[in-house]
Amino acid sequence: MNKFKLLLGASFWILLMAVSCNRDDISFESPTQLLRFSADTVFCDTVYNQVRSETYAVKIYNNEDKDVMIPKISLGSGNASLYRINVDGKAGTDFTNIPLRKKDSLYIFVEIAPIANAPQAIAEDQINVETPAGKQHVTLFSVVQDAEFYIESKTNPNILTTDTNWTNEKVKIIFGNLKLDANKKLDIQKGTKVYFFKNSGLKIGKNAELNVKGELNNEVVFRGDRSETKYDTIPKNWQGISFDVGSKLNMNYARVFGGTRGLEMKETTAIITNSIIHTHQEYGIFAVKSTITASNLVMNNCGEADLGIFKGGTYTITHSTLANYWDFNNSLPSLGIYATNEYDNGTSIEQGPLTLNIKNSIIYGSKDNSIVFKQTSGQPFTTTFQNCLLKYGSTSTYTVDAATIKNQDPKFENYFTQKLNLRVKADSPAKGKGIYLSAFSTDIAGVTRTNPPTIGAYQ
Repeated sequence: MNKFKLLLGASFWILLMAVSCNRDDISFESPTQLLRFSADTVFCDTVYNQVRSETYAVKIYNNEDKDVMIPKISLGSGNASLYRINVDGKAGTDFTNIPLRKKDSLYIFVEIAPIANAPQAIAEDQINVETPAGKQHVTLFSVVQDAEFYIESKTNPNILTTDTNWTNEKVKIIFGNLKLDANKKLDIQKGTKVYFFKNSGLKIGKNAELNVKGELNNEVVFRGDRSETKYDTIPKNWQGISFDVGSKLNMNYARVFGGTRGLEMKETTAIITNSIIHTHQEYGIFAVKSTITASNLVMNNCGEADLGIFKGGTYTITHSTLANYWDFNNSLPSLGIYATNEYDNGTSIEQGPLTLNIKNSIIYGSKDNSIVFKQTSGQPFTTTFQNCLLKYGSTSTYTVDAATIKNQDPKFENYFTQKLNLRVKADSPAKGKGIYLSAFSTDIAGVTRTNPPTIGAYQ
């Protein structure tokens, strides 16, 4: 038995030495052809100072029928570059004698790590690859923008204790929760970007006021901190904006997307105009006994409902488009509107009267019914629909006016969130079916409405 073990051990070491010798005998030659790249340019999405980008990859292919040795791969700006690269598992800025087997490839991983207080600018560099066959390069390109950070920690409760004005000079990046103190005011000027890390949010205190002052083509943006395009269509990247009792919201030309609940209101008074709210895990707007006046409002892609109404309140929605084509989890109801007199505050059920008035609006989606009402006994529940286009299910019991269109496809240009365009096509049944209201003479895109106008937020 001992002889067998000795023979087995000797065989193992002889085999290992043979393999090692074979590896040492591999001959890497100089390339005689240019190498091939998976991309000639790597576009890194907009990044902010002191925040690293995600990692991007480019592959180098050896098309030759022999193993080659690449003499040099380097970053054009060397150690001064804002970019960092990793070549075949090793980090650095300058690499020599990189082996590449025949018909094989190697990865170069790229990220950008801007320095503090970098002004908004184009960050451009290149990965240089030198072989006897010639010099080649891959261009690296990104936009770097300065940012202002609001970071919640054990020693910093992250509270705005005075009236505050945000401009678009710096992106606002929020870690944790940022709270506007009670009775204070936050003004956000046109073009400002407010980005939130995972599970972060903005809280508006009691009797405080949020004024969002966007303009056409210069909107205020609220979203998760990842600016890569793919995150535009993913929910739950941040929590949302919540409003305490007695708070106020004035919002014009804003985009709010990618959260859990876009706007969460508790006995809040809100005026929302010319805004787009989409792709939230639960609700685009979650309102408890609030007063909301909305026009030229566009919503889509919310798991529970675009608009959720609880404990009643007063809501006036005019020339708006509430579509819902949620496709992340088919078990969720994905309604246009859900409204009830009830609200579960965690310890008891509260009740309140409801008044809901909707004019010249589209409420439509992929489910059989886009509107669900739950009236509770003894509570007023008043709803009015005038010149609307609705997805009206077989179990729907609410009444609408004679001019409201039921269950006719509005023919959106593109309801998929990736190419969100809820304008309606020329042959849409919504065309010219609204009632003209002089106070709403232009649509969300600034287009003058005809008389009679198109139903919805777009003319």
